[in-house]
Amino acid sequence: MRTVRVAVLGCGNVGTALVEALSDPERAAELAARSGVVFEIVGIAVTDRDRVRSEKPWFPSELLTDDAESLVTRDDVDLVVELIGGLEPARSLIEAALTRGRPVVSANKALLAEKGVELSDMAMTHGVDLNFEAAVAGAIPVVRTLRESLAGERITRVMGIVNGTTNFILTKMADEGGDYSAVLAEAQGLGLAERDPTADVEGFDAASKAAILAGLAFGCEVPLEKVHREGISSVRGVDVAFATHLGFSIKLLAIAEGVGPGEISVRVHPAMVPLRHPLAQVGGAFNAVFIEGEEVGSLMLYGQGAGGVPTASAVLGDVIDAARHLVSGVAAPAPVRTLERVVVPLDDLRSAFYLSIDVFDRPGVLAVVAQVFGDHRISIRLMEQVGLGDEARLIFVTHEATERDMAATIDALAELEVVEAVGGVLRVVSSSEGAGS
Repeated sequence: MRTVRVAVLGCGNVGTALVEALSDPERAAELAARSGVVFEIVGIAVTDRDRVRSEKPWFPSELLTDDAESLVTRDDVDLVVELIGGLEPARSLIEAALTRGRPVVSANKALLAEKGVELSDMAMTHGVDLNFEAAVAGAIPVVRTLRESLAGERITRVMGIVNGTTNFILTKMADEGGDYSAVLAEAQGLGLAERDPTADVEGFDAASKAAILAGLAFGCEVPLEKVHREGISSVRGVDVAFATHLGFSIKLLAIAEGVGPGEISVRVHPAMVPLRHPLAQVGGAFNAVFIEGEEVGSLMLYGQGAGGVPTASAVLGDVIDAARHLVSGVAAPAPVRTLERVVVPLDDLRSAFYLSIDVFDRPGVLAVVAQVFGDHRISIRLMEQVGLGDEARLIFVTHEATERDMAATIDALAELEVVEAVGGVLRVVSSSEGAGS
């Protein structure tokens, strides 16, 4: 068997799990039998060489180095795994590897969302692989599914839960009735949310993944700035409770869908999902991606979307794939992203909406509020009123309307003297959208 020498850049939770798997003598024999390749780690780039990273007796601590650039350019490196994250120095290191004809495996969603097309072109030019399965949904093989299994399918929509932190928070709020800030603090205490949770809870992480998914599904380049992004920090416990009462579950969704000839929408936002929809049943820190195609109908991939060991499993799968191609002298074709697509602005899209309004409980208030909906071409599907002493909370679910009309409605409602506050506003996924029969 040929030996493939691997350089690992970054040794956090994912990197440590990967190195442990490749270094385990028993596991290494199994990997060699499955892949036809013997893997040898020749270096592990870190920023702190003195930190203890693993208690496994076979972990090769002697291979730790703080010189990532020299490691990538060494003559005895065949394949590079980038697990540093961020834009730099990850981008420069990947480029250095690709230009030397070395395949790269990366889990860097931020970099791939920003520079994925450019890096894929570079890999193709130099005849090597650039694999990034772990960049989107951890252990869930959604990249390979879109890139290979569904390469001949005309995808109409990809909709998924791709951030485990936010799904844990929203699930906890629904199951136990906690408010956002309290559940976030609990998630941080459990290590499921970062000390600075902004990337997760404000949707930045999911937006990067949405851009990658959209490019794969629709064969086009999707600039990250074209992805509409909203997080979950404005989701209140009362809205979660009302969603459950109305037969919905609130999820942070990454959505990429065709909306017209040559037109797509790519967005991340919280939404109310009918309880009968498969995505509504995805709880805790798990991820799921729902794919719809013209011929295959609806598919859902579900599993662990975060965590060192599950994510390292996806990285290892990419490593094996790239090593096989390297030994065979071939490279996987880069995913096509040359089709012309227009990313449609959010204002032009249509959706049903959930809206909560706190009003002063006076005669005629409901009529005044309903008039505003009518003036802006918003049709009310259902309404409930909850008494709050001298005040009342009005809960509305609308029929489909444009984002532009709903935004104008919210502005007009906020100006009414009888309205104390416009509370939660959420989009509502239709019960017919992928719910099955």
